[in-house]
Amino acid sequence: MMITVQDFTGVYAEQAFMQELRATAETSKDVRWLDCTKIVGTDCYCDDDAIKEINESIDNAESDSKSECNRIIENRDNSTNDIAPQPSIHFFDNGNYHYMSKLWTDRVQEPFTLIVFDHHPDMQPPRFGGILSCGGWVKEVLDNNKFIQNAIIIGVKDELVETVREELSQSRESSILDKVTFIRESELSILSSLICSDFVNVLSPNLYISIDKDALSPSYAVTNWDQGSLTLDALKDCITALTTGRRILGVDICGERAHDFEGDEHHTIQEADTLNSELNRELVEFLKKIKEY
Repeated sequence: MMITVQDFTGVYAEQAFMQELRATAETSKDVRWLDCTKIVGTDCYCDDDAIKEINESIDNAESDSKSECNRIIENRDNSTNDIAPQPSIHFFDNGNYHYMSKLWTDRVQEPFTLIVFDHHPDMQPPRFGGILSCGGWVKEVLDNNKFIQNAIIIGVKDELVETVREELSQSRESSILDKVTFIRESELSILSSLICSDFVNVLSPNLYISIDKDALSPSYAVTNWDQGSLTLDALKDCITALTTGRRILGVDICGERAHDFEGDEHHTIQEADTLNSELNRELVEFLKKIKEY
């Protein structure tokens, strides 16, 4: 399984687990560390030049990985080139960069359902000439990705669901909601029954999962946006249930603390970094154990 880390703000420097991944990237083809700190035009909004530069950095990393993989295959006895692609985990900093899920799903070449864990719907109509944003990337995927069949967004703050409905209605784009199922924060107590309901039957055999840790309560993560009340066990149980009998194409993880975080009523800086580091470790270990991986 490939792990790609895109470091936009330098926040991973304070996380022990992420620094382990950085060290591993120097010697292993299974981890890639992409330094994105010098790419301008990326914070909350991603302009065309930044998109081009980000995609080029991914392309270069994937080219290097494929070259290494081909060398390994050539050195194996009785090897075959019929190697099934493996799903990847992508880390990309705090929630301001959640639009990276749009760029990663652009690379999917088969029908899929998008599963999003987020305290925000990320479906705002574009406000600045159609520029890609962390607050509107889900809508961009639904509008422009020919392979997406539907989206399930889990843990959204209740009032934001109504807000996005109103915004899309005002822009005469409400029909896009036919492809979206919201599981509101108030419904998390019955999450297990909801994911076993009829809507599961409309999921694609292929799933793409995007996790913004702000869906979790502050007991599990420290993020740069207001947080929900999802528990880590509920997140794991939901992923396990949804992926049973289905194939995972990729998993995105964002929702780190802000780079200039100075502590809050819940955590000091050190406590935040320790908590986020251990959560990232636990998510990777959990995802590695999922049958489809």
